[in-house]
Amino acid sequence: MKSGGYVKSEQSEPNGSAVPFSPESIGTRIEELAARVGGKRELANLSGIHETQLYKYIKGANAPSIAVAVALAQAGNESLDWLLLGKKGEPAGPVGEQDDAYAFVPLYDARCSAGSGAWNERSRVLVELSFTRYSLRKKGLSPADLACLRVDGDSMLGLLDDGDTVMIDQSRNTLEGEGVYVVLLDDHLYAKRLQRQFDGSVLIISHNKDYQPMTVPKERLAELQIIGRVVWAGGWMV
Repeated sequence: MKSGGYVKSEQSEPNGSAVPFSPESIGTRIEELAARVGGKRELANLSGIHETQLYKYIKGANAPSIAVAVALAQAGNESLDWLLLGKKGEPAGPVGEQDDAYAFVPLYDARCSAGSGAWNERSRVLVELSFTRYSLRKKGLSPADLACLRVDGDSMLGLLDDGDTVMIDQSRNTLEGEGVYVVLLDDHLYAKRLQRQFDGSVLIISHNKDYQPMTVPKERLAELQIIGRVVWAGGWMV
């Protein structure tokens, strides 16, 4: 299967083609690249490397070949010197022919709101996560409408764990159908499944069955502020 111009394969690297550096240290930097681009699966897709093989590189079980290291550096827009040696250098460049192949989505330190105003008004941007513009276009998403934040608590355990990163589409801030949304309730942000009922009320559902569903009556829907729909959490959700 081809992805990003490379052929995915689970085969072992030919003898003598592995990079002559510590697999453990390279694995740590590969894991950092994965965090930058939105997860290990996304890095595997961008670089054209099978996800199983990528995990082996991260764990230090295998050392990547030079060709694979170049593909990983390109996928993460990082220098080969940094990936192999930990030294900063000129980025290897993104996979593809266009310089703007990637869109950067801010990850906010915003587990809860900071009072009145916009939900991210006083939030700090921790890092910008890169996603291919092609993958966003396929989902009908505009980079300007996207933001990432971290899940707080265990109410969605089994679907979203405490500390997981999710991406929301802020243009989808009304209930368009059952799905997972980030909502603002009592000055706190929550990721919850929303479901409209026949009487016009909205059911707020936790994935963790230890939490009972909450109902927002039709006459109080104005108090339910939808920040955006969750569209990605280590994998697409739409």
